[in-house]
Amino acid sequence: MEQFVLYIKKKGCKVTYRLEPDVTHILIVKSWPTDTTEFDIPEINKFKQRHPNVKCVHRINECDQRKGTDFVDGRLCRANEVADFTVFISDWLKDYFVSRWFDPNRPHKVIRNGADDKIFCPKINCSGIGGSNFGIITHHWSDNWMKGFKVYQEVDRMIAAGELAGFSLTVVGHWPKEIHWRSAKTYPPVYGKKLADLLRASHIYLTASLWEPCGMHHIEGAQCGLPLVYHEDGGGIVEFGRYYGIGFRDDVKKALQEARDNYAELKKKVINLAPSGREMCIEYGGLFIAEQGLSI
Repeated sequence: MEQFVLYIKKKGCKVTYRLEPDVTHILIVKSWPTDTTEFDIPEINKFKQRHPNVKCVHRINECDQRKGTDFVDGRLCRANEVADFTVFISDWLKDYFVSRWFDPNRPHKVIRNGADDKIFCPKINCSGIGGSNFGIITHHWSDNWMKGFKVYQEVDRMIAAGELAGFSLTVVGHWPKEIHWRSAKTYPPVYGKKLADLLRASHIYLTASLWEPCGMHHIEGAQCGLPLVYHEDGGGIVEFGRYYGIGFRDDVKKALQEARDNYAELKKKVINLAPSGREMCIEYGGLFIAEQGLSI
């Protein structure tokens, strides 16, 4: 959102976080009240009744399968009733909701996430492996086990036991309190340049997160030049990894070794095909700025 607000302001648009009389478009990024929201879906509905020309874009980036909850899908369905246009952050998430309640004949588009290109960017001239160990990194704000922690714990065990010789593991953020790392370097949650520097210090990004609508962790890794090793049940993550990564289901060790063996080729692919925050902003801007040809 910070990226998009800066982008659209530069295009001459006014941005407000309240339902002011001169609002022409509404972008919903959270489908239920939070401590920082000024209004909720019923207020949007009333506002649209008073201002029938106002258009509403609903960005859907969550689902119940992601964390094993049972309330998210229904809330998103109710929020979507006020939308004139719907954005899904992956094809996987779009198909998920088409199978539940979304009518694919309604106006919609898939726009995938992208991180700030000025912060999350690769090192210059970094095609070789170098160093004594092949560095693996992962980072998560959540400590939910579905983020892949059983896999990270197993990788940590294999490195400590000498079963993954020549590898090292870095874990950033939060993790379940039951985990006691044996070999991994660990860091508390960081963001921005500090996070990007940690990512650039590694070679490969590992994500075992399950059924992610899209996520940002692997995107930040890829934009820092790290090829991806990803779980094949990773949801929207798979749509990125298939271009510059190695998938796995039961044998993460084999996938990591394959990534190291094919590192130079994967590195070229991720440099050329990584996501982009700028491209993401252009796509969202097309929904609001008429001269870009996609204005709803």
